[in-house]
Amino acid sequence: MTVIAMCWAVPALNSPVSAALLVGALLLAFLSWIDDLKAVKIIIRLAAQFAAVALGLFFLDNEGYLLQGVAPKWLDRILAAIVWVWFINLFNFMDGIDGIASIETMVISSGLAILSITSPSLAPEPWLSLSVLGVTMGFLKSNWPPAKLFLGDVGSIPLGYILGGLLLLVAMRGAWQVALILPLYFLLDSTITLFRRLIRFEPFWRAHKEHFYQQAVSAGKSHAEVTTAVAILGLILVGLAHLQFGQPFLPILAATTLTVSVMMWMVK
Repeated sequence: MTVIAMCWAVPALNSPVSAALLVGALLLAFLSWIDDLKAVKIIIRLAAQFAAVALGLFFLDNEGYLLQGVAPKWLDRILAAIVWVWFINLFNFMDGIDGIASIETMVISSGLAILSITSPSLAPEPWLSLSVLGVTMGFLKSNWPPAKLFLGDVGSIPLGYILGGLLLLVAMRGAWQVALILPLYFLLDSTITLFRRLIRFEPFWRAHKEHFYQQAVSAGKSHAEVTTAVAILGLILVGLAHLQFGQPFLPILAATTLTVSVMMWMVK
């Protein structure tokens, strides 16, 4: 997070959206650091996340609508805030084995970097995604199984905030299919697991080992095997995300089918 902040510091002076994402990410990183030293109540953590998201949405106000204009602006912004906060937390939930969050970060950031070439008007500024990609590639050297360095909450929560903001920006500009397909594995694994726990009236905010990737490790698959599977899936998702412009729903269907297939392999 420190390296990303250094990469963004000067360019963010001329980019209000980037500055807002940087400030929000640093706020969440600081709170996560405090939480590591002394447990912070969940209501305070959520309040800070919604405050950071509100800051980001204020500077994204002119970028468009998450629901592409089919709902009133107030409802669109409420939904966008909820989706963004959910993404922050799901990214943190999914950072449970060596390398998996780093790989997902590289998938999302590389997909956004490609979008900045193919459709510049729909993508964030290239240096945003490229800086995240470059820093993560360097970090992966020590985070690949068996990992020597870990993101922890101080890394995963602000990183989830930044990636969520960039994906939301892309979706609001009209490339919602790209924003959906790139993080699809994390979205499906975390959301399905959440609903399963809610149905059983289990406290969803507590640590558990019910995610598909966690079940894979519990069943005997190594961290490297699972993370490699996510990496290969991610490469295919990047390709499918950029095939969507002519016929958007076919790539989404293909991406969903492939992602679910990988998840089923994990729990065999």
